[in-house]
Amino acid sequence: MVRNPERRAALVDAAIEVLARDGARGLTFRAVDTAAGVPHGTASNYFASRDDLLAQVTAQIHQRIAPDPDEVTAVMAAPPSRALVVELMGWINRRVTENRTGYLAMLELRLEATRRPELRAELTRAIRATLDDDIRFHLESGLPGDRTAVVLIYLAMTGLMLEQLTLPGVVPDEETEGLISALVDRAIGPEGEK
Repeated sequence: MVRNPERRAALVDAAIEVLARDGARGLTFRAVDTAAGVPHGTASNYFASRDDLLAQVTAQIHQRIAPDPDEVTAVMAAPPSRALVVELMGWINRRVTENRTGYLAMLELRLEATRRPELRAELTRAIRATLDDDIRFHLESGLPGDRTAVVLIYLAMTGLMLEQLTLPGVVPDEETEGLISALVDRAIGPEGEK
């Protein structure tokens, strides 16, 4: 396999674009080459198989959709409160819109994982590690709510993301802010409640 890390990263980014646009069935080496603007046959020099390409996409996609650490630091400058949790969930929701391609590709990976046990195992490990990091971040930051509340919020926000990415008319944008606030209230309780 060829060892040009920049070219490999460009091919993986192109694969994410193809996955979001054409779905898992459209993810071919030829489609990735075209999306990356490289000669046909290039991707096959970098990835041993389609499964190898999917594994690389799985590893890269979390970096692509992860928030900028400086932005996290800026948001977390506020004191821990229910209002900050609502702000964080709203921020996550806006990031889905801003990086629609990355999140659509993640949904495609999840669907493909239902048919590929190796991908399912790898993606499960990656998502579980992310959720564990989110729980740890929440608790160590002193934000209100326990582990169960964080998991409930995660599951509800995942559902909201799914609706917004696939059928945006189901939950109109103008209702989202109120729903997120209600979600936080129900998961951790209203401000001032202990």
